[in-house]
Amino acid sequence: MGAAPKQAIHLQGQLHRAFSIFMVDQRGRILLQQRNPRKYHSGGLWANSCCGHPRPGERTVTAARRRLNEELGVADPLSFGFFARYRADLDHGMKENESSMSISGACTRRPSPIRRDCQPRFASLAEIGRRIKREPKSFTYWMKHYIQNHHAEIARHIRAQR
Repeated sequence: MGAAPKQAIHLQGQLHRAFSIFMVDQRGRILLQQRNPRKYHSGGLWANSCCGHPRPGERTVTAARRRLNEELGVADPLSFGFFARYRADLDHGMKENESSMSISGACTRRPSPIRRDCQPRFASLAEIGRRIKREPKSFTYWMKHYIQNHHAEIARHIRAQR
């Protein structure tokens, strides 16, 4: 894979690397984050704890640690979970075409988001599933994909972090 600006990749729907982090509290709940309403796609929707893309030449796990700290001020250890592959048409003409590494970690202290409008929330896997069924348009495509297609792997994430 080569390198290109993130927005161009999503406009063209090119396959690219990504990561999705699932931070878990002591009660086994996943930290959810609502995306900034002004994001270039999926703005205002609920997603997993943190997600993003490695920079050119950056290892995926290094990128995940960097981004988690940048977004939520969290520096807890992370561990590999599973790989996922998905494609989707998004809003604003954007397309997801990702090979994503799922990563988990135990959230040992309260997140301190860099955005004032970000209100991260913890929810159980069952609660997230119910909310997605009730309000599917409130969640990002990838969050719905993970819950619907990787439920068992996420449950293993949760058990491993408790």
